[in-house]
Amino acid sequence: MIEENVKKLLEEIKENPYGEKVTLVAAVKTQTVESINRAIAAGITDIGDNHVQEFRDKYDEITGSPRRHFIGHLQTNKVKYLIGKTFLYQSVDRLELAEEISKRSARAGVTSDCLVQINIGNEETKGGFEYEYGLDACRKIAAMPALKVKGLMAMLPFTDDEAVLRPLAKKMRALYDALRGEMDGIEYLSMGMSGDWKLCVECGSNMVRLGTSIFGTRRYN
Repeated sequence: MIEENVKKLLEEIKENPYGEKVTLVAAVKTQTVESINRAIAAGITDIGDNHVQEFRDKYDEITGSPRRHFIGHLQTNKVKYLIGKTFLYQSVDRLELAEEISKRSARAGVTSDCLVQINIGNEETKGGFEYEYGLDACRKIAAMPALKVKGLMAMLPFTDDEAVLRPLAKKMRALYDALRGEMDGIEYLSMGMSGDWKLCVECGSNMVRLGTSIFGTRRYN
């Protein structure tokens, strides 16, 4: 099933309407090493972790050298375990976290790439900067040593109502375009999960984070 799902998704996810290649990041929370490696063997090039402990426990057992993303809420005291091993920190949702990644990266002699998380639905249960503060947050983070802003990340509200989702997704694309017009090196608008990725790509996302669509319904111990 995993192999079939990956093949189907890679055939379906090509470009967004802006002519940009869409990167598929496999969200691997709670997945076994075997399942993750099967997805990689089937063509997955990028995998995203939500929990530092899982990232550490499985790190040496992952085959195929995929690019490693951290896509979950990140505590500052856990940053030290990810430095030098993470292709993209997707969930930089506060200045304190950016400062810690910057400090740890500089100390290790590496430059870390990150996405600035925007709370596009203004939801109390989600982290991220307010939309109106997004550009200013990006400027402050981009000025930090050993840290590069590569774009934006967002999670849309959990609803099937396209009348709610589409305007928010388009607002994120507008913010991304504004950021790209202001800064060099902006590449990624990470927006879209298994339930809404098609809409997000239609609205200009060029990176999606899919778990259920690849691995099936997630099982929790």
